Amino acid sequence: MIIRAAIAAPALAAFLVLAFLLPASPAQASKRLVGAPSAILVQPDTGDVVYARNAFKKRPMASTAKMMTALVAVENASLGRRFRVVNYPAASAESVAGLRPGERVTNAGLLQALMIASANDAAATLAVGIAGSNSRFVKLMNRRAAQAGLTSTRFANPVGLDAPGAYSTARDLARLGQLVRRNAYLRRIVDRPRSTITAGERKITLYNRNTLVGQVPWVSGIKTGHTQRAGYLLVGSGERGSVPLVSVVMGTPSEAARNRDTVALMRYGFPRFRSVTAARKGKVVASVPVALQGTTVPVSPARTLRVVARRGEKVTVVQRGLPAEVAGPLAQGSRVGEIVASRRGRVAGRVALVTTEPVAAATLWQRFTGTPAAIAGAAVLVLVAAATLVASRRRRSRARRPARRRRPA
Repeated sequence: MIIRAAIAAPALAAFLVLAFLLPASPAQASKRLVGAPSAILVQPDTGDVVYARNAFKKRPMASTAKMMTALVAVENASLGRRFRVVNYPAASAESVAGLRPGERVTNAGLLQALMIASANDAAATLAVGIAGSNSRFVKLMNRRAAQAGLTSTRFANPVGLDAPGAYSTARDLARLGQLVRRNAYLRRIVDRPRSTITAGERKITLYNRNTLVGQVPWVSGIKTGHTQRAGYLLVGSGERGSVPLVSVVMGTPSEAARNRDTVALMRYGFPRFRSVTAARKGKVVASVPVALQGTTVPVSPARTLRVVARRGEKVTVVQRGLPAEVAGPLAQGSRVGEIVASRRGRVAGRVALVTTEPVAAATLWQRFTGTPAAIAGAAVLVLVAAATLVASRRRRSRARRPARRRRPA
């Protein structure tokens, strides 16, 4: 069974770690790069705001609210937990996955319906299944928003339908998009053009409302939104050359305009950054002496470490914690230090340095002769033993000599 979803919901927006602005922001913010009335583009690793337009203006968020629904669901229930589908009386324009009341669907399946097809019936099922009611679930959503620092966001329902007092900003939506991307499962499913889930005994095929996924190779999510009041929104993510970006456009007049603005933002941002390989897994970067054995053991990074930086920006890479020597026994892969990469005077990433081969324990002879003190001690013992042997031989020699007879006077 193939179900296509239509979606209703208010605006969309995003921000990350408003720490550094590229290059001087007033000109950037005023430049009309996109047609969207509110937009933002951020580089999540550096926290740079690459472009912003009315990024702090509160607007309806539409189905981008489902990002918080998904985040609360994945943080409060295992992916394998099954929920009974609730009766959701959807209006004709609403996006649904065609779930039937009473069917049992896993949290993983409902999250796919929620994030790929923007299914309102999945959102309602998750809310009731996790919190017992929509109202209690909305409290969890707003509490999580406060914890995440989304100071200009308020949720009124888990679906994203227009409601009094429900709003967000491009700044907050970008930050929320980053939280979604940090979850491995959510990051993986929003990058699918389509997916199939099991509902009861049925198979349901879902199609991603974000049509850029599957059309543009470097687009990887995250969530669409649309209502008449909110217009068309998209919290987008993309990655090219190991450089990720997160964008938000809100209030665009059409799906085509939404997609066009998102692609324009990404293409504007990618050339401004580069990915630096600070450490490569398996590459030997040092050799540490092995105590008492007169050998060394090679060490290499436990994984590849890449750091994103602006074009022309320096990334400093240093080794820390390597000991003067190691003593066996040591298993292969034992940690003996780390590589630390810094950007703008702050640590941007670190990776453990590990032994590439096992180190055997020193033998008894190596322990006995392996240090200057041991060698000196051994020399003394040899001299003592030699002296003792000589003395013993002299005593035995004297004992074997016949006694001399005394001559008469």
